[in-house]
Amino acid sequence: MLSIPEQPLPVLQQKRPKSPEPLNLLSSLKQLIHHPRTWLLMAILSLQVILLFSLGTRRFSRQDLPPPYGSVAGSIVLPEQQEEQDECCSGRVFVYDLPNTLNQEILQNCDNLNPWSSRCDALANDGFGQPANGIAGVVPENLAPAWYWTDQFVSEVIFHNRIMHHKCRVMEPENATAFYIPFYVGLAVGKYLWSNSSTAQDRDRHCETMLSWVQDQPYYKRSNGWDHFITMGRITWDFRRSKVPEWGSGCIYKPGMRNITRLLIERNPWDYFDVGVPYPTGFHPRTDADVTEWQGFVRNRNRTTLFCFAGAKRSLIRNDFRGLLLSHCQNESDSCRVVDCGGSKCSNGTSAILETFLDSDFCLQPRGDSFTRRSIFDCMVAGSIPVFFWKRTAYFQYEWFLPGEPDSYSVFIDRNAVKNGTASIKNVLAGYSREEVRKMREKVIDYIPNFLYAKPQEGLETVKDAFDIALEGVLRRFKEQGEWGFKWK
Repeated sequence: MLSIPEQPLPVLQQKRPKSPEPLNLLSSLKQLIHHPRTWLLMAILSLQVILLFSLGTRRFSRQDLPPPYGSVAGSIVLPEQQEEQDECCSGRVFVYDLPNTLNQEILQNCDNLNPWSSRCDALANDGFGQPANGIAGVVPENLAPAWYWTDQFVSEVIFHNRIMHHKCRVMEPENATAFYIPFYVGLAVGKYLWSNSSTAQDRDRHCETMLSWVQDQPYYKRSNGWDHFITMGRITWDFRRSKVPEWGSGCIYKPGMRNITRLLIERNPWDYFDVGVPYPTGFHPRTDADVTEWQGFVRNRNRTTLFCFAGAKRSLIRNDFRGLLLSHCQNESDSCRVVDCGGSKCSNGTSAILETFLDSDFCLQPRGDSFTRRSIFDCMVAGSIPVFFWKRTAYFQYEWFLPGEPDSYSVFIDRNAVKNGTASIKNVLAGYSREEVRKMREKVIDYIPNFLYAKPQEGLETVKDAFDIALEGVLRRFKEQGEWGFKWK
């Protein structure tokens, strides 16, 4: 803002030894009024008055102030920087560099992770397993390279590889709002679950080592674990041993695990910190185009069977429901297709299950050895409509990944009605019109990306897969927790 000098005439008059003649003074004033500089000064003064008057009607904020008080960053953010900020608006992740004994050495010892056979093939190719060479002719030829014989217990490896390359990963912990613990706890405990000689200490050793290390980190101490998360690649019950002689590890019940968010293929619906994520399936798209082509393939598939069931009896379980479904399906062979998975008939390396799901409108999904089973996602990836008999099999498990209206994509049949003969599975499913079936299948197909784990470690171009949804959900949860204003220790 320009400063206006005081009018010079009175000052000059005071300094003169004697007063000027009146006529000379009047002449000088006339000359001053007609001088160009006088008009310039008057114009500037008028503009300042107008400006001050207009600014007086609005409030000032920090953005109105010059640096260092104002906000400088908002005026110099480049478009690509703004885009990155928007993509990570929910938060940023720091990945702990754990001791190798808690992840990499476990992979290197893949020959010893199973009491019956090597796990090296299952853990190859970043956890996707061996290429599904035997699937040619079942899926479109150009999509066959995107299929693998993926094991159901490898999500720890998949999540670790993806998060290391994620755009919202930061290298400095002070810039993070979330902290990932890349511990392969499911792989570590798996070798002891069926060993008669293992002890509770064997099953807890790796978890205790991890917690001892993490609890010593300043950012864990700051939050008591509320902004930390981990992938546990088995069902939650494998980590919930409450007594020494019982099954599994006691990892989840360790004090340091209390506030850590846990991503599991099956959650405890009554534990806030358990989050259910999809079981890995065999399809790992390389591009957005792979996803679109697969959706078109299953949408246009000619399905010749009303419903199907793939599974095995559990003869040691009293009133085994899966055995009942096998018998029911065999008795309805004109409408139901069966894949009896007794022995190793349905192990990785066969396309029988995928072919069956591709050819069926509906697929029966009872509970597995626990309430969930991988077959749920194999079924839906094939575009088949799942039929549930327990609400805990899906509805209370995968809220982030499934439609909010169960009837829009699935069928629920009371298992007790099936047991006592008051409900016929065939009659229930045959009662849906072709249009109703089409709408349910379309909903399933729309959600297929939510069940997939993409092949590229950076993710797909625009399609969000199960990993993307899980990470966004965790970051959103941590952001909401920060708004609560209360967290227990």
